[in-house]
Amino acid sequence: MTGKVILLVEDNQDDEELALLAFKKGLVLNEVVVARDGVEAIDYLFGTGPHAGRNVSELPQMMLLDLKLPRMDGHEVLRRVRADPRTRRLPVVILTSSREEEDLIQGYDLGANSYVRKPVDFTHFVDAVRQLQMYWLILNEPPPVRG
Repeated sequence: MTGKVILLVEDNQDDEELALLAFKKGLVLNEVVVARDGVEAIDYLFGTGPHAGRNVSELPQMMLLDLKLPRMDGHEVLRRVRADPRTRRLPVVILTSSREEEDLIQGYDLGANSYVRKPVDFTHFVDAVRQLQMYWLILNEPPPVRG
């Protein structure tokens, strides 16, 4: 365990299990917190709802964000994350099966750090997770946390 949490925002149980298995196969040792819709992701990040009382000064190392989510879509989650000074620098990687060019453009316009289409093939998915881990969890220098 590295102490650095990955927030996985994913409503599809098969994709969630695939991502968790890919993390395991890719030797990603980080704790993975799963939010199954956009509201749950916001609750986790801001310590509201079922996550009331969580130490919100401990942000995830990164958030992997699907776009097609119930209750609040990924674009709205990203909009709220970027609008708040506490979370505006949180690395957000959109991890989606969407092939719509408008989703790509809107994701970057709203401040996504990266946009990755979910590979259908498991081996390619594991490779994508390894690359995400290498860059976002090892090489990337995160901004300092300020109170």
